[in-house]
Amino acid sequence: MTEVKPISADILRSYKAVDEKKVDETLAKALAGLNKKIVVLDDDPTGVQTVNNVSVFTNWEVETLIEGFNEENSIFFVLTNSRGLTVAQTTAAHRQMAKNIYEASKATGKDYILISRSDSTLRGHYPLEPMLLKEETEKLTGRKIDGEIMFPFFKEGGRFTINNIHYVKEGDMLTPAGLTEFAKDKSFGYSSSHIGEYCEEKSKGAFKAEDMTYISLEELRDLEIEKIAEKLAAVKDFGKVIVNAVDYVDAKVFAIAFCKAVSEGKQFIFRSAAAITKVLGGVKDKALLTKEELVEKGNANGGIVLIGSHVKKTTAQFEELKKCRFPLEFIEFRAGRVLEEGGLKDEVETVVAKAEELIKNGKTVVVFTSRDLVKLDTDDKDKILEASVAISDAVTSVIGNLKVKPNFIIAKGGITSSDVGTKALRVRRATVMGQIKPGIPVWMTGEESKFPNMPYVIFPGNVGEVTTLREAVEILMGE
Repeated sequence: MTEVKPISADILRSYKAVDEKKVDETLAKALAGLNKKIVVLDDDPTGVQTVNNVSVFTNWEVETLIEGFNEENSIFFVLTNSRGLTVAQTTAAHRQMAKNIYEASKATGKDYILISRSDSTLRGHYPLEPMLLKEETEKLTGRKIDGEIMFPFFKEGGRFTINNIHYVKEGDMLTPAGLTEFAKDKSFGYSSSHIGEYCEEKSKGAFKAEDMTYISLEELRDLEIEKIAEKLAAVKDFGKVIVNAVDYVDAKVFAIAFCKAVSEGKQFIFRSAAAITKVLGGVKDKALLTKEELVEKGNANGGIVLIGSHVKKTTAQFEELKKCRFPLEFIEFRAGRVLEEGGLKDEVETVVAKAEELIKNGKTVVVFTSRDLVKLDTDDKDKILEASVAISDAVTSVIGNLKVKPNFIIAKGGITSSDVGTKALRVRRATVMGQIKPGIPVWMTGEESKFPNMPYVIFPGNVGEVTTLREAVEILMGE
């Protein structure tokens, strides 16, 4: 395994500058000629953290997908929440998704490209999900998928790929992903920071790092589009393509070469973080959202912040939130009651009663799960995941059981925010308004939801600085 160690974040400024305006013009032409719908299957709702004015659907029924295919936008998202599913559940779901996407494509006469959007810190059902999409799509279309493009770069979250090693920015340093807390995830852990070796590790040696195709930062910054397209043209047998990137311009240059390869008949599936979705979708930049755009005038109720994630960053942000310049009421949700018969149900009733009373009186409440991780007497990954989902369902139902409409909702953590959107708020289709802070998306809920046309802030567990959650709350509570 390649030896890795943290490096200074100064390296991010050391790469050759590129005329980005010229790259943008070339990319716009390339995307215009692509003529394919970009369908993003998002394993939790944070994948929309780079886009705006884009639809996200919370089911994958054929009729829903046809709606997405018929939109003017070239891209739409389907929230699968598969990071909260067991292996058996995500297997069934992805086979059904691939079939339904094919049916919707046939019904609308529009071809498509699949992006399996997952965590920028490499957690998730990999290589299972892209492999399932490949197998089913090949069976249905009769066309071979030549390769899988690995693209975990996500600038807003401080995730960079350099010399094929994926890094997580922590302060002034870049830490190899395999050395972070994310790599120790009980359900989705790994040891390799080198993306090729990560693919080899996760595929149990079915794909070898030395056989993979690597797109370097030097090739991207030298605008070697023909060379990159030729590399893509040579990929076969679902070979892995590892793309290095430290800025959006790298994703844009790659996208130009990708469009060229596709125009010449190559077929790929992406396994990516959120950045490449914005680039391939041709989504324009938008200023960060303001209180005026996010809080309904005349609603004198308080807001609610729901904190489910347990990663180190969330806990630090939670502690910082206690320094908010506006008054907040904190209510602990005792997650350990999962170990008691009927314990979670009882806890929900207690928390909802407290929260409702405070919100009605104009107070903003923070409902947080106990910071101590619940320890189960098992090493079974599916059982651990199931307990985690049971706790998340209970926490989510706090929002679902509210009879009073808060003036804003923030959900912190991937599974938590997904469940709030789909189960508690009952959203079928939302529009991504944009971001309240970099990498922190806001949905506008649909007419069908529990609270129609209400901005809903989806705050990933592992994104932002220590102060970002507090700052987001202060924006929403500001004068």
